[in-house]
Amino acid sequence: MTFTPNPIPGPDAPLKSALRYGLIGLAVLVVLAVAIGTATAGLPGLWGALIGAAIGGGFILTTAAVVLFGAKLPPSTAGLIILVSWVGKLLVVLLVVAVLQQFDFYNRMALFLTVVGALLIVLGAETYGVLRQKVPYVTTPAGDSDTGE
Repeated sequence: MTFTPNPIPGPDAPLKSALRYGLIGLAVLVVLAVAIGTATAGLPGLWGALIGAAIGGGFILTTAAVVLFGAKLPPSTAGLIILVSWVGKLLVVLLVVAVLQQFDFYNRMALFLTVVGALLIVLGAETYGVLRQKVPYVTTPAGDSDTGE
């Protein structure tokens, strides 16, 4: 019988896990918000829940995706990309909200509650995904079995 250790996760494993759990959390929220929004406000509640999930979930998940992408870049470039993406996301959300103000096909309360729920649930799911990963603090060269030095 041979012992085969679990493979050591890569340095981006926590971010991948955060994205995975964030997407799962967002999917659960979409199902619940659509069901509750439709039950309480009809078709406008459905639209409010879908738009709210897209705004809130997209805002948070984009951050995790950009950080995962930037992790492979030099620190100054990664910082610049994260900053530009955050400002870009903020401008897109402001633009979407400004455009939505002109329409009344959606329920504003369903949209608001779903955005808040998405922010809380997706952030919580991402945090859980990061904390659940076991990434070693120290890596040793492959084949280094010498413990005497």
